[in-house]
Amino acid sequence: MTGTDDPQGEHYFTARPASAEQRRVRHVRLAGRDVEVETAGGVFSPDHVDLGTQVLLRTVPQPPAAGDLLDLGCGWGPIALTLALTSPDARVWAVDVNERALDLVRRNAARLGLGNVVAALPDDVPDDVRFATCWSNPPVRVGKPALHDLLRRWLPRLAPGGDAWLVVGKNLGADPLQRWLTQEAGLPTSREASAKGFRVLRVAP
Repeated sequence: MTGTDDPQGEHYFTARPASAEQRRVRHVRLAGRDVEVETAGGVFSPDHVDLGTQVLLRTVPQPPAAGDLLDLGCGWGPIALTLALTSPDARVWAVDVNERALDLVRRNAARLGLGNVVAALPDDVPDDVRFATCWSNPPVRVGKPALHDLLRRWLPRLAPGGDAWLVVGKNLGADPLQRWLTQEAGLPTSREASAKGFRVLRVAP
């Protein structure tokens, strides 16, 4: 369900996309490595690593080397795979409502030899798991109420000292979201970068 610049957004945050799969193999660069991944129709940005995610991955610091790390709205997995490649001793949770996306994440983790990725539906993540960090290109196109509910559910699950990094399009409400997180959700949020029409926000409860 990742996504802030998806051209076919009506499908990618549904549980079972109606569109044809059209599986395809793409060559992308993740964690400084050229890798081969599998994507498909009905998921966010099936042909490349979308621009928002690229901006996020260029901005974030090194992730924690261990612990539980979260990619919220993983799509086919560019963020989760980057976390897993960078922190092989961590457990990376790739969370999405789109079952096709989760299948792709599992396939891509296996393709890259990554045994530390857990692709899961939101309700399948144990309640006691706390995350050392969360990196996310959240699904802003689900609408403001649903997005707020999503962030209220997951961001309080950061471990003490943990933080979350979100990339959101400026024209899709990044600045109002920053204010809402800080003033209404009680989650202090700063803007860490602005590039190519995107804001990168850091949430540090």
